Amino acid sequence: MTGLADAASRDPLLRIAEALERISPPPGGVPPFAAADAFVWHVAPDRLAPVPRVSRVDIGLLVGVDRSRDTLLENTRQFARGHAANNALLWGARGMGKSSLVKAIHAQVVAEGLALKIVEIQREDLPSVARLLNLLRDSRERFVLFCDDLSFSHDDQHYKSLKAVLDGGIEGRPDNVIFYATSNRRHLMPRDMIENERSSAISPSEATEEKVSLSDRFGLWLGFHPCSQDEYLDMIRGYCAAYGIEIDADRLRAEAIEWQATRGARSGRVAWQYFTDLAGRRGVAV
Repeated sequence: MTGLADAASRDPLLRIAEALERISPPPGGVPPFAAADAFVWHVAPDRLAPVPRVSRVDIGLLVGVDRSRDTLLENTRQFARGHAANNALLWGARGMGKSSLVKAIHAQVVAEGLALKIVEIQREDLPSVARLLNLLRDSRERFVLFCDDLSFSHDDQHYKSLKAVLDGGIEGRPDNVIFYATSNRRHLMPRDMIENERSSAISPSEATEEKVSLSDRFGLWLGFHPCSQDEYLDMIRGYCAAYGIEIDADRLRAEAIEWQATRGARSGRVAWQYFTDLAGRRGVAV
């Protein structure tokens, strides 16, 4: 009788477990990497979603970032050819084309006939990066792992997960994966957090070493600084030429400067926003 009672008591739990398995999302499995050149990493469940059409700007339209462009392009070519290459941190002024440059360089390298995939991961999903690396490790493809607008707050522990991508852990970073990140902060941490920890620590030099050293793990630091007015106007002229919009030079200059004054800023993003307004008034789709 005891055995029958035990079996009866287990049946409801077994039925509940089986029901949960049926409603839980299935694992993503190995994605069809041939389906696209770009993917986005999602969690719960883990999966790589192909991106058939990437939102990006042609590399020829990026003005005022020549040195960063050439350095990152050569580094990416080296990696795509199977040679040694560095992880890269693109840091600096907002709206100066950091993320646009990463996407444009990927497109350029692929257009040159080199096989290369780009995988975007959100900062909030960094704790899952070890699982993503395991998924990419056994592939014959080569991947740029891209995290846009990377930064960490005072109580944020996600930066520890990022070390596995750069050069930490027993397994280390797979040979077929490189990591590119963009940030407004050179050291990825708020300056007041760094200063507060230095002032309150017994050993100020050691207090922030773990967090600040994260940026040191990037072999390439590429700085982006506010553009000059001439560069700002050159950006807009380049967009007009690319989309076939003709406008009097004096009128363009006056409108563009007025636009930047109303925004209180001058950057590549502001240049594109003015051009979008101009194109809309001319009935041109962009």
